[in-house]
Amino acid sequence: MELLDVIKKLVSFKTITGNQSEIEKCLKYVEKLLKPSGAKVDVFSYENVSPVIFAKNTEGQHFDVLVLGHLDVVPADDEMFEPYFKGGKLYGRGTLDMKSFAAVAISSMADVMKEKLPIKFGFILSTDEEQGSKSLEAFLKDHPKLKADVVLDNDVGGDISKIVVRCKNPVFVEIKAKGKAAHGSMPWDGVDANEQLFNTWQNIRKIYPAFSKDEKKPKNTWIDTVHFAKIEGGKVANIISDEATALLDFRLTEKSSVADLKKKLKKCMAKGVSFEIKMQSIPVVVDEKNQVLLSYKQLAEKVLKKKINFEYMGGATDSRALYERGSVVIMHSGTGDGMHAKGEYVEIKSVEQIADIQMKFLRFLAGKL
Repeated sequence: MELLDVIKKLVSFKTITGNQSEIEKCLKYVEKLLKPSGAKVDVFSYENVSPVIFAKNTEGQHFDVLVLGHLDVVPADDEMFEPYFKGGKLYGRGTLDMKSFAAVAISSMADVMKEKLPIKFGFILSTDEEQGSKSLEAFLKDHPKLKADVVLDNDVGGDISKIVVRCKNPVFVEIKAKGKAAHGSMPWDGVDANEQLFNTWQNIRKIYPAFSKDEKKPKNTWIDTVHFAKIEGGKVANIISDEATALLDFRLTEKSSVADLKKKLKKCMAKGVSFEIKMQSIPVVVDEKNQVLLSYKQLAEKVLKKKINFEYMGGATDSRALYERGSVVIMHSGTGDGMHAKGEYVEIKSVEQIADIQMKFLRFLAGKL
């Protein structure tokens, strides 16, 4: 199995989230790739969500190691699904996020089977991660006893010299303002829901300040943040708006709780304004002295021939679902840039190094290194 060929083939599938025909073609390709290995490969489909592919070398539900990732991508022009190699970099949609590392998981599965490693190993690849991972949520609900001692998460693309050990808790909050409609020329006859929303916004900003690329970056970025993701209010220009809504995207560190957030938000609500938590999760915090993590780090440093640093990431990770079930999550990916952008690329050497590190780690855990 040539890793680069597998990556290029995966990238060629236009698996934009929701493009079911291309997703199904991609899943069939993965199944066909692994068939000669003897690995058990299943595709799970659930009502109103995209499929999940699950490959494993055991019939049990408790794994030594699981790799977690996804095969869907964000929209792109057609030419981005025609990957090309230039200057050691592979360009194309999904090269960094994260088909290159899905290919690594597939390769690792084939090698584990070939070497008959005495380790319970598998991978789970969802197909709607870019729009909320409802497929993974349905899969894990359908597999309540599924556990893994270690989860390898390569979906933190950007820099192979860093291992992510902390991710924030994403909390989405909807704010609703109820006012009273009136003619735009007589604002004293109405209650402007937009104004109520803005007043609430200002109150929130007193607690959670705004940040911008045009301003000085804070020395400490491991702080709670919020951005106003979506704002709607008003129907026509000459009517006082009687309703306005906003969707807020909070990112909380492990030092903050959703309960504390609710207390703060209650104090921020202007008259006629309420809020609702639409989605919440948990932060992922891995003990930097964990021996399994340190063993992985040591192996990775030997492959890379340089020191690896631990890093904190403001984004969320799908591996939090298995972290909740007791897994040690190791978040490490290859080097690249342009995620979700036109010039997305991955450095192929870094992908090959991740593949090497992953197999060395699996052999180590199996007592074969």
